[in-house]
Amino acid sequence: MGKRGGKKGGRGGGARGQRQNYADIPKTNEKLERFYTEQGFIPEEEREAFWEALRRDLPNSFRFTGSKGHALAVQEKLKNHYIPEITSIEYEGNFVEPPRPVPWYPDQLAWWMTTPKNVVRRFKPFSSFQKFLVAETDVGNITRQEVVSMIPPLLIDVRPGMTVLDMCAAPGSKSAQLMELLHAGEEDAMRQVAQKVKEGTAGPEPMGPEGLNDDGRTTGLLIANDSDFKRAHMLIHQMKRLSSPNLIVTNHDATMYPSIRLPPLTEADGKPQKNRYLKFDRILADVPCTGDGTARKNISVWREWSPASSLGLHATQVRILVRALQMLKVGGRVVYSTCSMNPVENEAVVASAINRCGGSANVEILDCSNELPGLKRAAGVRTWKVMDREGRMYNNWKEVEEQREREGINGLGRIGEGMFPPTGDNADLPLERCIRIYPHLQDTGGFFITVLEKKSEIRAKPEDSSKVIPKASIAALTEELDFKQKHGNGRPLEKLDALDDLVAPDSDAQLEADKTASVAEATHQVPYFATNQISHAKRDADAADMEDEFPSKKAKVEDGTEVVVGDRPIHRPPPVAANPEDSDATPTPLPTEAPQPDSTETKPQAPHPQKRKPGQPIEEPFKYLDPNNEEIGPIFEFYEISERFPRDRFMVRNAQAIPTRTIYYTSALARDILMANEGHGLKFVHCGVKMFVKQDAQRPNVCRWRIQTDGLRILEPWVGPGRAVVLTKKETLRKLLVEMFPKVADDGWKELGEIGERVRDIEMGCSILYVQPEEKFRYVKFFLFPINYDPLLPPLPPSISTTA
Repeated sequence: MGKRGGKKGGRGGGARGQRQNYADIPKTNEKLERFYTEQGFIPEEEREAFWEALRRDLPNSFRFTGSKGHALAVQEKLKNHYIPEITSIEYEGNFVEPPRPVPWYPDQLAWWMTTPKNVVRRFKPFSSFQKFLVAETDVGNITRQEVVSMIPPLLIDVRPGMTVLDMCAAPGSKSAQLMELLHAGEEDAMRQVAQKVKEGTAGPEPMGPEGLNDDGRTTGLLIANDSDFKRAHMLIHQMKRLSSPNLIVTNHDATMYPSIRLPPLTEADGKPQKNRYLKFDRILADVPCTGDGTARKNISVWREWSPASSLGLHATQVRILVRALQMLKVGGRVVYSTCSMNPVENEAVVASAINRCGGSANVEILDCSNELPGLKRAAGVRTWKVMDREGRMYNNWKEVEEQREREGINGLGRIGEGMFPPTGDNADLPLERCIRIYPHLQDTGGFFITVLEKKSEIRAKPEDSSKVIPKASIAALTEELDFKQKHGNGRPLEKLDALDDLVAPDSDAQLEADKTASVAEATHQVPYFATNQISHAKRDADAADMEDEFPSKKAKVEDGTEVVVGDRPIHRPPPVAANPEDSDATPTPLPTEAPQPDSTETKPQAPHPQKRKPGQPIEEPFKYLDPNNEEIGPIFEFYEISERFPRDRFMVRNAQAIPTRTIYYTSALARDILMANEGHGLKFVHCGVKMFVKQDAQRPNVCRWRIQTDGLRILEPWVGPGRAVVLTKKETLRKLLVEMFPKVADDGWKELGEIGERVRDIEMGCSILYVQPEEKFRYVKFFLFPINYDPLLPPLPPSISTTA
């Protein structure tokens, strides 16, 4: 995707001239091509096809929301209406290829199309199809997502009832997929339980199948995290379409993700059990990467790819994966993925993380070769080469040390032993079980996926900084100068390449670092260093689709190399107390010269006040309402909500815990986490679904709260018949949709046909309109219908809920 250029309001030629079309970009990069050609893991007979595919436009793709019962109905609309129209189009003597299902995606819920853009823009059926996609995306039935990006959530094997963490979640397409899996089967389960409750055949305890045993509601939870505040809100925007009460969004550095407290349990002797922390069943670590697998849609890959980018990101990627394994339950799964094909960011990271976690006895690479039949893939590689900043290739760490002895560190900054194929005890790691997706195999982007299972509790080993060539620093520059002076190669000192990497000292940052370090030492907390801030590289195969709304910028990774990154650099959060009892949950420390305290000695400390960054909005606290709150009772009474529906999960967003405008609903586990971690430094930025919104009470007996569309799916099975209106005729539905505010007062109800008498007799206020069609037509499943008798009062707005 291109970057926006020119002045504001840019309709002039200058602004347009700076935005380049992907097809017009020269798709060559000498180092990139030589790097993958000399590796040897692309078979010689496939190399031409590999590079040809990498230079072609990427097919468009989307998928249907798998958690919704009517997703297949929307799919049928595509098959029966839009596909026949598109297949009838002829262009240059041939019929146009229509969208087709992705062969390996379950239930044909994912589709893609390779039709050129000039054809799409030329023919009317494509315009109609585009409107269909936009409309269904807006209501959450369809998600635009790159095909390879759909693979990790499928391999992680999420089921309802599980606790799931997405560590680097923005822009959110994979998180949405994970959430759908958590809610799979929920709609049917809720209705079955609600029906039994209405019939009086339900038992007193919560009912439902495993994982859905909260009276049909899923008991699982997804925590979606992103270290950048703006990207976290991009993520919220994506996830809100799913309207899930089982979602929490956080804003933390994934390399040091804090331990999450759980409420204490009562022990057998009646004393509360202390220091309970959340462990996850599944964790997705779709980490920041250089993104060379996105070259089919990301211009900057061809223009700016450099081997130094992966060298600067490797350590960050390892830290994220190690932290994921620490927070995982024994028997749980971590899926590690990147949109890069570089082994330094892939197999090398997996091997290094397993080594730090105690080897294959503690962490196993799972064989997923039989999963997703129809997916064409290549095995992970066991041997590879590492390229330095100068473009020199090395087979092993010994060759790097020899180069350093001969010519100094010029070009070697950030190369570490862990970037090479594992040796010693880890030489036999089955890295071939990793999954590599190459563009030419199935006309996709490039991608890498590994599924790991935790076999036993782990205590991660610290990083060995002695096995890493120093990054650009004063010390590194001094070494370079000493070498040049000692060996004298005739080059002027002011022209040394190492000068390009020099990091200028920042006195304010260093002062802050010293202050933070002293506080950490005094409180036995893991130190954070302002000078170790990390800028995440362009990542996630979906991110380019969001480029127009959130333009990317450039920043520098740790070695000073420019790479494409997200909206702004990441800043480390304030210190958060680690789990004092469980070394498995201790955040991975950054390499520093100061000695690290043993995790077993770490004690929780009082939270430090968080400083709000300039321009960053204030996050209102999450406060739960007492089940006996004076506003809750009248709501339940007016809508005849079953007493079986929980009253202890309603929340507001203000410090006074007063329901002033909006009442949110969350799952029980989300509530427990928000309450147990209040005031402990965790940065929660989103949770809850809007359930009720305050409205002007136009009559004394009218409920002051109307049901919000977002929460209707959750609440609707438990609402009594007193607020229900049923229609069966297409004409009636059309009249309501066209007129929007039909008159009910006086004799206006007579114009409403089959529902006229019903709306005449029902009390004024929000009602649920059910559509039970007598004939086959595209219909609204249910929507909120305002009843307003007084023509002098402003009308209440209707709110359509779900289309099918």
